Amino acid sequence: MPMKQHGFSLTEVLIAMAISSILLLSTSRFLPGLQRAVLLQSRALEREEEIWQRLFAIGKQLQRAGYCAGDCQGQSLTIGREGSCVIVRWDANSNGVWDTSASENESTGFRLESGALETLRGAATCEGKGWEKLTDPDRLVIHTFVVRKHEHPGFAPALYIDLTATDNDKLAVPYQAHHAVMGFNL
Repeated sequence: MPMKQHGFSLTEVLIAMAISSILLLSTSRFLPGLQRAVLLQSRALEREEEIWQRLFAIGKQLQRAGYCAGDCQGQSLTIGREGSCVIVRWDANSNGVWDTSASENESTGFRLESGALETLRGAATCEGKGWEKLTDPDRLVIHTFVVRKHEHPGFAPALYIDLTATDNDKLAVPYQAHHAVMGFNL
């Protein structure tokens, strides 16, 4: 009397093991490449986010340039070094004058210096020491920072900010960002 057998034959088990081994090997070769791609993408997004944060902060200062609740004397916007330095003045405490005291100085400068974006509260010129780095040149190298003012007859001037940066990595691709604001108080 013949008996019914259940299960897999030896040949079927060996074929299944061979297929699963091939899948595991290909997955183990694919996974490190995928992890590297995810790491590079997250670095690029982090760099992009940092650049846009800086651009928006500078753009906000440029929009404020020239605001005065009274009769302020002096130049509200100074663009120097062929656009790689900008000094803005605005009446932050609305007292009607642009204060120059150390505690309440209402002048802020931004400049590109040695691959870093720098700022100085109370800046009168684009030169000198005491500027604080907004970006870390060991992590993010700023190649270009340019502020341009474009006059439109009958309208507020447009202020354009261009910034190009790369990670401090030889394989990094430069990232360019452009931001425009209106100088309503100029």
